[in-house]
Amino acid sequence: MTLRADDTPVGTIRPLPEASRRAGLSGRRRRRPWRWVLLGIGVVVLLAVGYYAITLYQVWSTGRSEYDGPADAIVVMGAAQYDGRPSPQLAARLDHVVELWPQGVAPLVVVTGGKRPGDRFTEAQASASYLEERGVPAEAIVLEDQGTNSYQSLRAVAGLLAARGLDDVVIVTDPYHALRSKLTAEQVGLTAHVSPTPSSVVRGRDAAGRELREAAGVAVGRLIGFEHI
Repeated sequence: MTLRADDTPVGTIRPLPEASRRAGLSGRRRRRPWRWVLLGIGVVVLLAVGYYAITLYQVWSTGRSEYDGPADAIVVMGAAQYDGRPSPQLAARLDHVVELWPQGVAPLVVVTGGKRPGDRFTEAQASASYLEERGVPAEAIVLEDQGTNSYQSLRAVAGLLAARGLDDVVIVTDPYHALRSKLTAEQVGLTAHVSPTPSSVVRGRDAAGRELREAAGVAVGRLIGFEHI
């Protein structure tokens, strides 16, 4: 048998010195916290992706829902107008109101939207004129003409209707915008339903892109409030 200088047979696995074993254990312990950190990050990412995916589905499904009353008022979300003439996007929303009005969905129509610097007319004024020309009585139309975004307009609508003792609304807007409008209306104290326009000019890839952005906005708005979106 061949012996080493320390009289142990060649091929024998000698135990590591105590200091070496302790160093190895210490190194493994130092690595373990990083594993937990990475695991935690992975879980957070999965939860965030799942939350976004669920919200995206809700944006899509709400945009394809339909409520036909009864309610206290139909609320039309504003969009661009060109010197008193509704843009195609706004006109599509108003055309849907013209379809709903004879059905007796609600006795009032609230048109919303202020104006940009340099404009002569507000979005609400353009909407009111458009509806009157198509048979909606002027006395049934209420104007909210100060808001410059969805939250401001719906908060003002809530105040206008509260003064009349009303709060139950059907919101008319584009499909991609329906869920955020509904949740914003509920945040400001309204009981909200949606009836998205079926003739929206926002379609195809453009609509899909806006749904993706709306899902992000809704996901964040639910956490921090829609007044910050």
